[in-house]
Amino acid sequence: MTGSAVPSPPRPPGSGSGSGSGSGSGSGDARTTLPLASTGEPERLRADAARNRTLLLEAASRLMAGCGATNLTMESVAAAAGVGKGTVFRRFGDRTGLLIALMNHREGLLQAAFLSGPPPMGPGAPALDRLHAFGPALMRHEREHHELILASRTDPLRTYAVPANRLRISHVAMLLRQARAEGNVELLAHTLLGSVDAALVHHLTTDRSMSIEQLDQGWHDLVTRLCAGP
Repeated sequence: MTGSAVPSPPRPPGSGSGSGSGSGSGSGDARTTLPLASTGEPERLRADAARNRTLLLEAASRLMAGCGATNLTMESVAAAAGVGKGTVFRRFGDRTGLLIALMNHREGLLQAAFLSGPPPMGPGAPALDRLHAFGPALMRHEREHHELILASRTDPLRTYAVPANRLRISHVAMLLRQARAEGNVELLAHTLLGSVDAALVHHLTTDRSMSIEQLDQGWHDLVTRLCAGP
C-alpha cells in the first residue's frame, strides 16, 4: 500500500492469538470468500480491450496529476491516449464512471494488503487485531486519493454499488462476525466505515483541526466497544 506508515493497533484485553477471531481458521477465510473486486468491469476482458483500458487509465492518471480530478474530462483523456472520445465513453460510460475506474484501479494495493498481506491487517492475525489495523490504513489510503474520491461522488447511491465498496463492507462484516460482535454485522460494518469516510475525514482534519491520530483512536474506540461483548 502507498502512503504514510500505519501505526500498530492497540491490543485490547483478550485480543491475543486465541481470542477475537471466532475460530482458528477464520482469518484465512478472506482469501476464498472475498475475492478481489478492484473494478466494476467484467472479470475477464479481451486482451486488446484490457490493454486499451489500461492505456486510458494511465493517460487519465497523467492528466490528473497535472490538472487535478475536478478538471479531468473525457475529451482530454481521449486526446492524451490518442483515441476518439467515443472510445472513452464506451469503456467508462461517463466521467463519473472514469473517475470510479481510476479510483478502483488504485484500490488494488489496499485490497491486497487486507486480503493477503502480512498481519496485523492481513490473514494470520486475530479478527479483532485485523479490525483495529483496517481503519487507520483505510483513512491513509483515502486521504492520499481524497480529491479523486470526492470528485467521483456525483451520485451518492452509486458509491454503494461500486464493487470495491461492497468488498470493504463484506470484509469488515466478516471480521466483526469472527470477533463475535453482537447485532447486525452488516449494519455495524456500514457504521464503522462511515466513521472513516473520505469526506468526513477531510472535514475533520481540515475544518475541525483534528489530527489523524485522533481519528485513529476514534476507530479503535468504536471497534473495542462493538466487540466488547455483553
